[in-house]
Amino acid sequence: MSITDTILKILYSTLRKNVIYTIYEKRLIKEIKEFPFPQHIGIILDGNRRWSKTKDLDKVIGHQMGADIAEDLLNWIYDLGIKITTVYVLSNENLGRDKIEIENIYTLLENKLSSLYNDQRIHKKQIRIKSIGDFDILPKRLQEILSKLEGITKSYNNMYLNIAIAYGGQKELITAIKKIATSVKNNELEINDIDEKVIEANLYTAHLPQAEPDLILRTSGEKRLSGFLLWQSAYSELIFVDIFWPEFRKIDLMRAIRTYQNRARRYGK
Repeated sequence: MSITDTILKILYSTLRKNVIYTIYEKRLIKEIKEFPFPQHIGIILDGNRRWSKTKDLDKVIGHQMGADIAEDLLNWIYDLGIKITTVYVLSNENLGRDKIEIENIYTLLENKLSSLYNDQRIHKKQIRIKSIGDFDILPKRLQEILSKLEGITKSYNNMYLNIAIAYGGQKELITAIKKIATSVKNNELEINDIDEKVIEANLYTAHLPQAEPDLILRTSGEKRLSGFLLWQSAYSELIFVDIFWPEFRKIDLMRAIRTYQNRARRYGK
């Protein structure tokens, strides 16, 4: 990161917080702690490029700021004790963007993820990290970093951080169907035994104690899931906020949790 980018980051971080913000944050924490928290939160990190455009900045800076906020998110879920968090970082469709932009995103991911190897937040809270998506199409270097992180944290089960990279909900379902079809072909499974549990056991999220997000949050104002956790989101509470991801703050996460707590979940009943 250049000196200019570093200064910009410091100034922006400073402006994001003030005395009123601190007071409001404490008030929100007190409010939401009176009610049950969502066990699994899914977050669609959206709006880096549009944020850059509104600030008349290069989109590279937008992605850098977005990556920094994603790092802050780890602090927030750590502090709040959210058991499972799934972040939608890069979709299959995103891979069709300009090659230089994608390479920049890969480099950011490599730098941020490799810094987690010895991150005491991960080891103190025993956070299991796992990538979900089309792992094999990622660059080898990124594959190696993700594999190492998954190996280091494989035995952890206190909290879970899932990183959706090169992910597509339709592709996830196709992959699950192929696995099930293979089991039937090999006489390992009867067709009549295929049910919801069999399908869930073959999804990317099969390792989780709760694959279904209680709450899915999307930034940037877009009101769609864009293929995020298509099967798992059947009864998720959806919250869309008109904030670009680089502007997202801890209070915005807590507001979303408060909104979730105020909703009555009926599961179709």
